[in-house]
Amino acid sequence: MNNSKVIHSRYPVRPCTIIYITLVILTLITWQISRMGMSGLDIALVVLGFALIKGALIGDYYMALRGISTLWRWAILVWLLITGLLITTAFVTAA
Repeated sequence: MNNSKVIHSRYPVRPCTIIYITLVILTLITWQISRMGMSGLDIALVVLGFALIKGALIGDYYMALRGISTLWRWAILVWLLITGLLITTAFVTAA
């Protein structure tokens, strides 16, 4: 007798797979921007925005901060925002 259980998910694709694919797509877009030689303040801010989004996704899903106390999630989010704001300020003042 076979006692193996089949676990059915309510999602056709696991959420972590969707997050992984999103991270890969954002990375490929960033890579393509650099390959095309695009530059300028607006492009730099778009790439920085992609990096901040990727950091937030990694914090929530791969560091498992999504299911824990809000304090830790906010700590990572605030750190990302402050870092992004400082880098953005550096780019804008240098331009």
